[in-house]
Amino acid sequence: MKKKMYLSAAAASVLTFMAACGDNGNDLNAGDENQPEENAGAEETADEEAAGDPAGDPAEDPAEDPHGEMPEPDTEDVPDIVAEVNGEEITKEEFEGVYQDAFMQQMQQAQMTGEEADEAQLQQDVAESMVGTELLLQEAEERDYEASEEEIEEMLDEIAAQSGMESGDELLAALEEQGMDTEDAMEEIETQIKMEKVIEDEAGEAEVSDEELEEMYDQLVAQQEEMGEGGDDMELPSFEEIKPELESQAQSEQQAEQTEAVVDELREDADITVHL
Repeated sequence: MKKKMYLSAAAASVLTFMAACGDNGNDLNAGDENQPEENAGAEETADEEAAGDPAGDPAEDPAEDPHGEMPEPDTEDVPDIVAEVNGEEITKEEFEGVYQDAFMQQMQQAQMTGEEADEAQLQQDVAESMVGTELLLQEAEERDYEASEEEIEEMLDEIAAQSGMESGDELLAALEEQGMDTEDAMEEIETQIKMEKVIEDEAGEAEVSDEELEEMYDQLVAQQEEMGEGGDDMELPSFEEIKPELESQAQSEQQAEQTEAVVDELREDADITVHL
């Protein structure tokens, strides 16, 4: 039986790979010394994260525990079968693979914000996101969707470019260094493509107007002005210079909304039991 690959959330994309490869992501608030820094929160569904910690200061690295050690996730009470979706089981082993990443993200966020992490709620959130992923995968299988080699290579190259890399091969090598072998990476990309086909068929492609992008840019300008009042005189790039990044961000947000809507529809006719 083919190994099932679960993303960190129903709305997650393979951009999670970018985070695994380091700080090379194409974030609006990172990687350009002329752009303003700001903190953007990350939630359990692996929505876009933008860590505003100044680079090069190890004492303020959110990944570092104040006592030198990151706490371990507690999954002792997680049942062997976490959920059942139309007769398909989501096992504890599958759950732990996804939960580990979500837990680390929440711990880092908690250290940045000072808020206490809610592990019980996170477990529920991860279980529900895996249910959503399973629903999308089942729908893709029912429709006999496939991901061609060309589509997989195209997505690999796209992620590599967004990660500041030269090629998909370079991305795969970076993922191997992070502990994900090539076969698993390719399977996860294949899974993502199939899920996206379901979402596109149901909700259409994410489209963003120039007016929406200009509104996003105006918000950045307002934030820049606020930061300037505090002595920060960094110059914001022009609208045309960062339009591609704005468009990518807006499309990602729209895709997340579309995914949630499609999953909600699939839930209506599904037989779902979560045992957490």
